[in-house]
Parts: sequence; C-alpha cells; structure tokens
Amino acid sequence: MVTAYCVKCKAKREIKDPTKIIMKNGKPATKGTCPKCGTKVFRIGG
Repeated sequence: MVTAYCVKCKAKREIKDPTKIIMKNGKPATKGTCPKCGTKVFRIGG
C-alpha cells in the first residue's frame, strides 16, 4: 500500500494504479491517481 497526499481532497489517500518512475535527478518516485477524485498524485521516494 502506497499513500500520497491529494491536494484536492486535502488528505492522504492510497495511490490507485501506482507507477514507479525515475525523476530527472535520478531519484525514485511513485505516481498515480487518487481513488476518490481522480486527481494525479505523486510521492517522492522508493
């Protein structure tokens, strides 16, 4: 279970369809969508 802060809901939510990515600076991150409102969410870290 990976959580991220949703700006629209103003709460931590579990990431729907999480995808691991590598940012431009070489650090790992996870991106996906909020299950309640559908907004894109992003979390830095592995």
